[in-house]
Amino acid sequence: MPIGRHLPGLLPAESARITVAQLLNHTSGLPGHRGLPDVSPPEAVLRHRFDKWTPQELVRTVTLDPPKFRPGSKQEYRGINYVLLALLVEALTGRPYGEVIRERVVRPLGLRGTLIPDRDPRLHGSHVHGYLKMTDGSLRDVTVYDQSSAWGEGELVSTVADLFRFHQALFSGELLPSHAMNHLFTLPPDSVRMLDGSPARYSLGLQQATVNGVTFWGKTGDTYGYRTRVFSTRDQRLRWVLAYTQTPPASAEDMTDRVVSVLTS
Repeated sequence: MPIGRHLPGLLPAESARITVAQLLNHTSGLPGHRGLPDVSPPEAVLRHRFDKWTPQELVRTVTLDPPKFRPGSKQEYRGINYVLLALLVEALTGRPYGEVIRERVVRPLGLRGTLIPDRDPRLHGSHVHGYLKMTDGSLRDVTVYDQSSAWGEGELVSTVADLFRFHQALFSGELLPSHAMNHLFTLPPDSVRMLDGSPARYSLGLQQATVNGVTFWGKTGDTYGYRTRVFSTRDQRLRWVLAYTQTPPASAEDMTDRVVSVLTS
């Protein structure tokens, strides 16, 4: 289904033909953002922590250049794909996508520690604080942060226990019919490669990762001060959730490799 059918006028004609499947498996080919603030120095992250964005404004930043590649021909992970998918949910249901998630996933699974901030920059109740390392090496608390820049793609707040429960329910077929389950574990054809030439690793909703010879399926999550990894073997014999404070804006997967090495030894 072309995304432009239900979101008319939001994307240029060439991008409006992108399908829902191409958004889900990150083969959309949407161009890079133009117009987002430069937050490369960590101090700039703090300066922009209360910037407010609408999803339409976020989408507009990827409409100013031609596509990077023909949709479906290559793979590149893009958070903007989820923004468009969340907008699609709202167009089809006539309700905020957060309400749909609460009704169809959060409440049925009893995920009491999972929420969507709804423009509230603060975390209420008991929570882990996130820290970011400044240029001078000092740490600054970035827990209070307006999440509108991550609308639809990374603003959901959860707990380790809830993530573990959700992943178990997803892999056990509690949330999807059998024909949809197959798509979770099916990668694009071998001809579709990542931009660096490596094999595709995203299915319709999950990421495949092989560590120490063991193949896992799951999802990663990152925001300033926080990093989350949720992965399992398809048979669920080995499942793990990792959540920790990520002080540099970007860091290697050393922590993940160390945890998996212990689990698979």
